[in-house]
Amino acid sequence: MTWHLSRMAGFDIESTGIDVETARIVTACIVQVGGQQPTTTANWLTDVDGEEIPAGAAAVHGISTEKAHAEGVDLRLAVEEILGALTQVILSGIPVVAMNARYDLTLLDREAQRYGFQPLTEAVVIDPYVIDKQVDTYRPGKRTLTALCEHYDVRLDAAHSADADAVAACRVAWRQATRYPQLAAMTLDELHTAQVGWAAEQVASLQEHFRKTRPDAVVEGAWPLIPRQKEMTS
Repeated sequence: MTWHLSRMAGFDIESTGIDVETARIVTACIVQVGGQQPTTTANWLTDVDGEEIPAGAAAVHGISTEKAHAEGVDLRLAVEEILGALTQVILSGIPVVAMNARYDLTLLDREAQRYGFQPLTEAVVIDPYVIDKQVDTYRPGKRTLTALCEHYDVRLDAAHSADADAVAACRVAWRQATRYPQLAAMTLDELHTAQVGWAAEQVASLQEHFRKTRPDAVVEGAWPLIPRQKEMTS
């Protein structure tokens, strides 16, 4: 059975900001779909460790500081549970599907580092964003999850909620493999390795573009996880 007809685990985080080094997890979801098995979903709403959720971030995902503090679980506990749940997924041989995985997995890694937890076990990752840029490089327009759902004819309910985005990422990955047989023909390991190379090429091209106006511009090319640069204290 090809990978897109087997079990997949969608993963998504909604957070306090775009900087993976400082943002905190607000909500997270792991949804397992496919493989002729029932869908299972695990959701987390955190207390953001008592921090404030900027108005701009709250406007995107709909979670206010007040709601997070009143209803969210301890962020440290949530991070521990997310790491444990993803580890079980990985050890079961299930690929992790994440739209722009570099963001979500790095943010989770920094939270793990902040609380002194072991890094996540190395995962096989499927990133619809990286794949789309590879198979349809010159298509104009945005490549947000909403845009990809429109392009691949995938329903997206409640965009920017972690559970809806996690499910949609899996659906887009399935559509990509259906539309492009060369993707479905790969093993999971082959696809993961290919994405490492594709992501590096995509970033190199972007960096070259930026350097036309900013000669010192640097764009991080590591995928699916940006390596830690320094020790972090909680």
